[in-house]
Amino acid sequence: MSDHRQAAVRDRRAETTSPGRRGVRRAGAQTPPASAPPTEPMSPRKASKGRGRGPRRLGVGAWASIAATGLLVLGTLGGYKVYRDALGGVETLDLSGKLGNNRPAPVKGALNVLIVGSDTREGDNHKYGQEWTASDGKRTDTIILMHIAPDRDKATFVSFPRDSMVDMPACTSETGQQVAARTEMINAAYNEGGITCTITTLEALTDIHIDHFVEVDFTGFKNIVNALGGIRVCLTKPVDDKDSKLTLPAGWHLLAGEKALGYVRLRNYGDGSDIGRIKRQQVFLSQVVKKATSSELLTDPAKMVNFINTAAKSVRMDEELARDTGTLLKIGQSAQKLTASGVKLITVPWGPHPDDPNRVAWVQPYANQLFAAIKNDTEVTPPPDPKAKPAVKREQVRLQVFNGTDTPGRAKQVADELADQGFVVTHVGNARPATGNVPTTTVRYAKKDADEGASYGDAVAARLSGDKRAPVPGKVKPLTTEKYVPTVAPPPTADGKAPDGPIIQLIIGADWPGVRALPKIPDALTDKVVDSKTNPCT
Repeated sequence: MSDHRQAAVRDRRAETTSPGRRGVRRAGAQTPPASAPPTEPMSPRKASKGRGRGPRRLGVGAWASIAATGLLVLGTLGGYKVYRDALGGVETLDLSGKLGNNRPAPVKGALNVLIVGSDTREGDNHKYGQEWTASDGKRTDTIILMHIAPDRDKATFVSFPRDSMVDMPACTSETGQQVAARTEMINAAYNEGGITCTITTLEALTDIHIDHFVEVDFTGFKNIVNALGGIRVCLTKPVDDKDSKLTLPAGWHLLAGEKALGYVRLRNYGDGSDIGRIKRQQVFLSQVVKKATSSELLTDPAKMVNFINTAAKSVRMDEELARDTGTLLKIGQSAQKLTASGVKLITVPWGPHPDDPNRVAWVQPYANQLFAAIKNDTEVTPPPDPKAKPAVKREQVRLQVFNGTDTPGRAKQVADELADQGFVVTHVGNARPATGNVPTTTVRYAKKDADEGASYGDAVAARLSGDKRAPVPGKVKPLTTEKYVPTVAPPPTADGKAPDGPIIQLIIGADWPGVRALPKIPDALTDKVVDSKTNPCT
């Protein structure tokens, strides 16, 4: 091997080496706590730039998501033959027996797809960097979880910075080899074990069941963007970057082919950080979604067929997704309801790693709140029933929360969680009898409120995890009670009036299931979202 080739391999392997392997203690690898939402916690030039990264560094970008977008709109063609013609030649991987048994439970309704950009140098990709041997493995700079809501009218793309230090569990590689558990940068899972270890790692970190995966490389990305007719981007200053092979003046540009690839690979621009590059990729993807879901594409069968055929030839996916006609066709058909405004892109909340400012740690509790929101987005909205009464909104419910267990402070904790979701909590207190813990959690309403109590209680029961509990008539007398003081002042009601409906009681029992997270991006993170309203020039 030549000196030049050896240097390239050393550089690549250094990018997936954990701080623990470079003499940094692993004890601090877990996410540091945070009392405020993550903003820009470290120097932009230090954030995720890493060490020892020379000009051979090639960012993959968000093109895998573009391929997934093409598959989403597949069903708008409406033809089984077109579907089979497009998907018949897709490269697939059978995941059977390679993901283990200790996985998060799958949920009905929603769909979670892992999207990765592979920078393999095989085939037509060899011109984008040094050629690697099979023993060098694969590398990814792009790891995205695409969550499609049960109603198929919304999609959330969560990006995971490749320099995130995580606890990588033991896993089985694509080739069936066992990979030991360790603390590593998250992209090491893909480098060392391929897509199967990446799925296992992300499921362990997020507790979200991943249903399918889609993988695409450099050449596939170019082909898909070309099939869309290019994507408009805005540059706030000129670019002249040899690494990404991109030279453009400031202003708006319609990019396709090599220039589009150069843009999503671009690193030496703006603050020069990996996080900044991720944000540009998210803006690029938002423009892709806007174009892929536009009437210009959806109403032109010839353009659509070309786009779908190109996307299908440019990706690798799990065998189940490619061969399950019903699943993929339903996704595509339902994508007719997915508009650009329904797509949100966000990076997992991050901060500087406590042991290494060139590495990233996920900021808690915000990262887990984001994962919980996705995990709990499982309910399909039923069609409207003109004969049914309007559903009771959370803001209309006055609620008392009483602790029937010996766990101190639980009533206040639960009250805070439900108040954050919009319930008007009025009192908290203790309802544990001298004989011991109340065995069962119940939602109660006064017998005199039989006409409305059940519907108001249903609004509370719907926000508890596990099987839905039926509200029961008859309130209990707590042993102690005090007025609830919210930790955060609640927003004013829409009409400025306090609710006057039945008062509902929540009695926390020994089987307390927890509060179900709302299926939306937490309010503390909404300013980090990229969507169709984001100005590309910023």
